[in-house]
Amino acid sequence: MADHNILGEKGEGLAKEYLEKLGYEVVASNWRERKFEIDLIAIDNQEIVFVEVKTRSTSFFGNPEEAVTLKKQQHLINGADFYIQENEIDLECRFDIIAIILNSNQEEVKHIKAAFSPSF
Repeated sequence: MADHNILGEKGEGLAKEYLEKLGYEVVASNWRERKFEIDLIAIDNQEIVFVEVKTRSTSFFGNPEEAVTLKKQQHLINGADFYIQENEIDLECRFDIIAIILNSNQEEVKHIKAAFSPSF
């Protein structure tokens, strides 16, 4: 497995632990269906939260959250819509980003709640 894949898996594990410590109920990790992929899906109070996790070893080339482009946001929104309809979810939804800097000297977790929302 490539180093960036290993780093990504570690970051997703940290993000899941982080959310669970906050009291979120993580209902899916690495959810994949058809062409859609969502890193974490969780319940926070009366909201379903779709979480994109971005992990980098350094912020030298920019902060991890900057990698969540408009195209990626739209893909996540479409995936969330599919998930909600397939599972007949009747909750408000939210899109969060968890940006992680992870290396031998640093473990920084930044949680951006309601980082973006669907535009109609």
